[in-house]
Amino acid sequence: MDDYDISIVGGGAAGLTAGLYASRAHLRTVLLESMIPSGQAYMAERIENYPGFPDGIAGRELIERIARQATRFGLEIQQFTPVDKIEVAEQKKIVQAGEKRFAASALIIATGARWKTLGIPGEAEFAGKGISYCATCDGAFFSDQEVAVVGGGDTALEDALYLSRLCRKVYVIHRRDQLRAQKILQRKALEEPKIEFVWSAVVREIKGEAVVKTLLLESLKDGKRKELTVAGVFIAVGQIPNTDLVRGICVLDDMGYIITDQDCTTSIAGIFAAGDVRKKGLRQISTAVGDGALAAAAAERYIERKT
Repeated sequence: MDDYDISIVGGGAAGLTAGLYASRAHLRTVLLESMIPSGQAYMAERIENYPGFPDGIAGRELIERIARQATRFGLEIQQFTPVDKIEVAEQKKIVQAGEKRFAASALIIATGARWKTLGIPGEAEFAGKGISYCATCDGAFFSDQEVAVVGGGDTALEDALYLSRLCRKVYVIHRRDQLRAQKILQRKALEEPKIEFVWSAVVREIKGEAVVKTLLLESLKDGKRKELTVAGVFIAVGQIPNTDLVRGICVLDDMGYIITDQDCTTSIAGIFAAGDVRKKGLRQISTAVGDGALAAAAAERYIERKT
């Protein structure tokens, strides 16, 4: 069994940044990733709201740069190493990955979250080509165009209000005839002239050529179908945190996110959480990077107290 100071599960922006900070502090650190270092940021065609890149940067390039920087300081990345189980021993946190076992004094969970999808034809085909799951990430690409938001909760209305400042028109497609969002968001959205609601309807297919062109909508009241022409569609039906590994170990909220303090410390001493996997108000690459730095610093202090 290999022994480390810190082990990190998850190779997105949060995990890689934690690895960078921990390795730079001369802590022996391993990062375990089921595929290659990536995360949701890796899939972004262009990121324009990450500081320091005034002309924007491809998500893939940004993640690869962070990975190169982290490994330069000594981070060991074990890619294609899916984690099966986490054990909490008295002195060590043990991560089981197939036949391999990694023991460390501190553990950082940076497994992220995944967007809930609609599971309809065209969704996979046009991902990144007119389909987005993050309005604040991609809204600027649709300036002065007509777009649609799918959903009726807080995130959907926040996205619609944000997009109304950029786009010519925003359709909000909701499967019910009333909204689930906070009343204040409902009032703002209903009063916004650029937002039009399509009630009691679902998207059955996303169509296009090289990019999204139309949405096939079906009324849940009479079954009638129609096509809606839009340049883009923002799917806001929720996220699912990747917390199965720590369920029953760390305290989670009712949505499944890991509850931490301001230093990314979980309910278990020596286990920290960073990025989209933890409960917080904003999930962006910049906040993931900040979490990674906080978690690594907190883990370093935890190890120092133990020695």
